[in-house]
Amino acid sequence: MKRVMFVCNKNSARSQMAEGFARTFGAGRIEVASTGLEASFVRPEAIATMQEIGIDISNQTSKAI
Repeated sequence: MKRVMFVCNKNSARSQMAEGFARTFGAGRIEVASTGLEASFVRPEAIATMQEIGIDISNQTSKAI
């Protein structure tokens, strides 16, 4: 199985959204993680945006690399 990690500054929006897309469209084919230079929180706007297209990232957490 392939692995992918998305990295950004605070792991609060873009990388969390990318993780959600990869988990959804790569299910069973890739192992996915996201991290940031510092941990923060997953922004409510990112959660809401992803929910609009049917992807739930509300259980993801912000992690430092």
